[in-house]
Amino acid sequence: MPTQTTIDLVTAIRCGELLNTTYDTLPSDVTNQAGQKISADGTDYTVVTTIYANDLSTDINPSRGDDEVSIGLICQDPTGNVAIAIRGTEGTLEWIHDAEFLSVPCPFLTGAGHTEDGFTAMYESLRTGVASSSPTLVSALAKLPFPSPVSSVTICGHSLGGALATLLALDVAANTVYKNPSVYTFGSPRTGDSLFASTYDQVVKNSYRVANRLDIVPTLPPPVDYDHVLNPYELNPIRFLPLPPKILVKFDPGCEHSLQTYLYLLSLQSGGPVLPLESTCQT
Repeated sequence: MPTQTTIDLVTAIRCGELLNTTYDTLPSDVTNQAGQKISADGTDYTVVTTIYANDLSTDINPSRGDDEVSIGLICQDPTGNVAIAIRGTEGTLEWIHDAEFLSVPCPFLTGAGHTEDGFTAMYESLRTGVASSSPTLVSALAKLPFPSPVSSVTICGHSLGGALATLLALDVAANTVYKNPSVYTFGSPRTGDSLFASTYDQVVKNSYRVANRLDIVPTLPPPVDYDHVLNPYELNPIRFLPLPPKILVKFDPGCEHSLQTYLYLLSLQSGGPVLPLESTCQT
């Protein structure tokens, strides 16, 4: 079992709550939310742009890859901290059923190993406008109209968004002026092979991967051809002490993978207010 990483729970919860706001918008709603004000765990942000992508193509629904969706937000707080939040998609469940997990060479860093092909294709479509000709997220990042000078960059993602955030973090650290992004992922699948993971670990130093022990998504693709990046932080939905053991979350794949479950389990450890668990996931 990997050594438990020390993590800033306040920052992790803030990232999770920011990701929660991305789920408030339907993927089919491609209205750019630039200028809107949002709040996450008491921190106020101004949205700089919505993030767009082509959805995840799967064997079950290959045409899904033609759909243009909103997938996240780039925003900034009053002190200049930039947060990039990328959510998951319904295509993740279809991807699990594909069970092929083919790989391709990492497209933005030579010698960085191989990455899962569906994630990579979707990552390469990340952009700051609806049109497919819009600038890619990485190429646009330094040119965005941030309200204040950029003091730091934090990248966070849930589910498929965790894999996209992992790809983005390495690309940003290797190929932009923002060399030291902080990264928080929740329920992320493995993104690439062992060479990709080791390259990531060398380049992206401030990265944390939060995983629920009973969530199936972080166990995929299988470790035969894929490796996780470092700094895991494991959550356990079963409390063993004080006795008798207590099941905290309903045994259900959707509940174990839900971002709200992750926030609930993190908040139990933070010493602050306990964030609510979805009613359908309560025991």
